[in-house]
Amino acid sequence: MDVSFRNKKLEKLANDTKEQQRQLGTNSAKKFKRRLDDLRAARNLAEMFFLPGRLHPHTGDNAGVLSLDIEHPMRLLMVPAHDPIPRKSDGGLDWDAITAVEITEITDPHD
Repeated sequence: MDVSFRNKKLEKLANDTKEQQRQLGTNSAKKFKRRLDDLRAARNLAEMFFLPGRLHPHTGDNAGVLSLDIEHPMRLLMVPAHDPIPRKSDGGLDWDAITAVEITEITDPHD
């Protein structure tokens, strides 16, 4: 899958192990790297449902945002990087057709 980043700061974090450990801590840094590796290796988002990280869409004010667990309470937030976003006839996401995502942030979405 194609993985892009909302800004240079996130891109640097994704590519710098020391920075990951400094910002996220050792355990979260390892899980963050695993989630990125899984995303990059997947052909589409549907494959992510079978891997650790509990992929799930947000609702309400954050509708359209997708989340992967890093380490409680931290989440890797992303959006499909397609225009238009692939959808099924019922309006839901077509997980099989989403082959690119943009990482938007790493945060505790409950704050």
